[in-house]
Amino acid sequence: MNIPNQPQAHLAYCTNIHPAESWAETLHVLKAHTLKVRDQVQPDGPYAIGLRLSAQAATELLEGDHLTDFQHWLTQENCYVFTINGFPYGSFHGTRVKEKVYQPDWTKSSRLDYTIQLFEIMAHLVPAGIDGSVSTLPGSFKDFEADESAIFSNLEKCALKIEELSQKYGRDLHLGLEPEPLGHFENTEETIAFFDRFLSICSDPDLIKRRIGINYDTCHFALEFDDCRTALDSLRDAGLRISKVHLSSALEFEADSASALDAIHQFDEPTYLHQVILLDDDGHLTRHRDLPEFFESLKNASTSPPDTLVGRIHFHIPLYNQPAPPLGSTQIHALDALAYLREHPDFCTHFEIETYTWEVLPDDMQIKIEDQISREYQWVIDNVS
Repeated sequence: MNIPNQPQAHLAYCTNIHPAESWAETLHVLKAHTLKVRDQVQPDGPYAIGLRLSAQAATELLEGDHLTDFQHWLTQENCYVFTINGFPYGSFHGTRVKEKVYQPDWTKSSRLDYTIQLFEIMAHLVPAGIDGSVSTLPGSFKDFEADESAIFSNLEKCALKIEELSQKYGRDLHLGLEPEPLGHFENTEETIAFFDRFLSICSDPDLIKRRIGINYDTCHFALEFDDCRTALDSLRDAGLRISKVHLSSALEFEADSASALDAIHQFDEPTYLHQVILLDDDGHLTRHRDLPEFFESLKNASTSPPDTLVGRIHFHIPLYNQPAPPLGSTQIHALDALAYLREHPDFCTHFEIETYTWEVLPDDMQIKIEDQISREYQWVIDNVS
């Protein structure tokens, strides 16, 4: 679907919110959940799907007649696909994901092969006149101490394949690297520096900038305490393409409040990484790998830290939802991104609601999944006009 008053901008929710690893499971959740959301949000279509495909599902979709059958199903249901989330390679629900979501990283040929499969699928699915995007991890995870030259090599191979598919199918296809706390690059400054290094060694910088850009996640950049307008202006001034915008919010708390510290314990769950970033009154950021490490640091603090203004946690909160005090969210960053769209309607055409944490939300924040997604759509529509 198009964002109201922004006819060039497409909006979907990411189906990574639903547990599904095989293609059969993925198609099942589209029929069981996505069509119900469509009926609440855009019953008359055409309705956009933000598809998540695991490596297993992508391989299976390319086998036999599955892709042709899926194209027929999309036509029958008046749906279309313009973007695929290719960040999680393997299992993403019901198991310990944590840092495994970065594996394999972009030093590995398996990550390259998987991403090329996603673009082969996208080249067939995206309608004429619409560009097609795939989002992926920011190269690697800092703790992996990845070989950046291997990342550059595989990304350049990927860009060449994207260019080939774009020319063959007459589509504008592009990959979005998604900065995330403790990723190989995680904020505006590190992102620009990474691309500066990449573009300085690649054989065709213009091709890279055409086919590889940024997946701007409003939760992630808010976690880094980057101002939205400044970040987007800086990325664009650096000549980087904004491939897609993920709309979601992070959890926020007052780090010097005992009641807030007590309240965030309910968000300490074993599935996903919940990086914590603290801002003190000197403007210094302190990063913790996960909530358990943050709590351990509080126990082991031997000296009084600088007065902390605020802490933010990588826990995706539904866009419409403000947690009960003493907690809050970074909703303002998503609002700023929508305001930026009104001011710069050509800065990006792909927008995706990406609150994948539904099944691990505290009970008092959890409503029926289709209703949560529909309310997030309505929040975007209400705040973009």
